[in-house]
Amino acid sequence: MIPVPTVVVVMGVSGSGKSTVGRLLAQRLAVPFLEADDVHPAANRAKMAGGHPLDDEDRRPWLSSIADWIRDELDAGRGGVVACSALKHEYRRLFLGAGAGVWFLYLELDQGMADRRVAGRADHFMPARLVASQYATLEPLRPDEPGLTVDAMTDPQTIVDQAVRAVRETG
Repeated sequence: MIPVPTVVVVMGVSGSGKSTVGRLLAQRLAVPFLEADDVHPAANRAKMAGGHPLDDEDRRPWLSSIADWIRDELDAGRGGVVACSALKHEYRRLFLGAGAGVWFLYLELDQGMADRRVAGRADHFMPARLVASQYATLEPLRPDEPGLTVDAMTDPQTIVDQAVRAVRETG
């Protein structure tokens, strides 16, 4: 187990493996998992599917709902894992404001690989042509933010092992 309660935000651009790593990490830690894509309002999904990047106004209600989930999990003493792009420092500050115990796992991936991974996905609302907009928005994890940056090309189980060790060391 990790220090209770902790919510790990698995962050990065589309195609970095957030969902895969997040699900594995939640299973390993025996905590609830939230796929942030599942709570996007329909208008956001339609905008992205139409090839238009989201702006901060589009993201605001989505980010607030994720922060609410984080707060609920921390308040309930369960902790959890959420897969969310969390591209900007200000978005991560919103999550940190949800309560003590928020920790970030940044899956760092070069743009060429993200382009290839997203282009190869079926049945996802995020088109490959929007990957560049995510890199334009991306503010990598800062040294003063609690968390760990890992190479997204690493095997997901290895990433989970690294994250569990790092969270335990910080708790």
